[in-house]
Amino acid sequence: MKQNFSNRARGVAAASVGIAVNVLLAAAKIVLGVLTGMVSVIADGFNNVGDCGSSAVSLVSVCVAAKPADKTHPYGHRRVEYIASMVTGFLVLAVAVSLLKESIQKIIVGESDKVVPAVYVVLAVSVAAKAAMFVYYRITAAKIRSDSVRAAATDSLCDCIATAAVVVGAICAEFGLAADGWAGVAVALFVGWQGVRLLWDASSKLLGQAPDVKQVQRIKSLILSYDGVLGMHDLRVFCYGNGVSYATVHIEMDCELPALRSHAVLDEIERAVFEQEGVQLTAHLDPINLRDSEAVELEKSLRKSVENIADGLEIHDFRLVRGVVNKIVFDAGVPFDCKLSNEAILRSIEQAVKELGDYELSVNVERE
Repeated sequence: MKQNFSNRARGVAAASVGIAVNVLLAAAKIVLGVLTGMVSVIADGFNNVGDCGSSAVSLVSVCVAAKPADKTHPYGHRRVEYIASMVTGFLVLAVAVSLLKESIQKIIVGESDKVVPAVYVVLAVSVAAKAAMFVYYRITAAKIRSDSVRAAATDSLCDCIATAAVVVGAICAEFGLAADGWAGVAVALFVGWQGVRLLWDASSKLLGQAPDVKQVQRIKSLILSYDGVLGMHDLRVFCYGNGVSYATVHIEMDCELPALRSHAVLDEIERAVFEQEGVQLTAHLDPINLRDSEAVELEKSLRKSVENIADGLEIHDFRLVRGVVNKIVFDAGVPFDCKLSNEAILRSIEQAVKELGDYELSVNVERE
């Protein structure tokens, strides 16, 4: 509870500072742009107005995300930050369209405005302020693991580059070149790209983006490092916002080990994964009969034949069910990027099993 309060306080402080800084910058740029007639300066000012909106959204999302889990949201409220990032993305895109329209009109008119020294002062202060905000946001985002604050950091860095484009336009205007409108177009396109990027990243996470590959590999290595673990499969990691992740996995162990001993190992693995990775793991025990030599040899032969069908294909949950006709049962895990269809893979598996003997086949092909 104290940690949530501390994170919320840091997030609120970051968003509040962002609103204050952007209001001041927006007011200075818009007023100065109107007085000098420089559309790129006005455009950059409205970019800061959009930043005010995104900071306000971030402020609300940080407060909601810090709420503890409850009956209606048992996994917490951290995903609200994805929604906040999408709202910010739409706001940024709206600003970009408006700025692009104004800049194109300026290009058509083709006028070159006189630049006053105050323009350079305001733009220099803006670059310095945004650079400082970038550092502040990055530090805060790392401490509280907030997507919305991290997005604000990227936004601030992009603002530095966008303002630099305005400076280029102002310098060109000093030499009588009508580059102000083109600088405004550059700013508008850059802001638009930023909005698209925010929307893409947030929507991907909200839809269930794949977990971090390095983290998954660390979890696998940790599980396989325990004595008695013969193998593992079907590791699934589910993220409900930064800092809130759950996972399930099937762990293979000798079926003749005492149940209490196997359970103790799984408990220890679950604790270790949470302590080292912050992931709440639920482990399922898959007992393996190492004394059934026929089944063990058959599984080895099957792996050798089947796993050559496609790169990354693995089999697990193998069972030999004896009867009038012996039956082979297993799952075939196939990488998502495998170009072969499930039907083609299944036909190849059926052919490989026929070559091993007269077995009835029950196989489930799944993407992993």
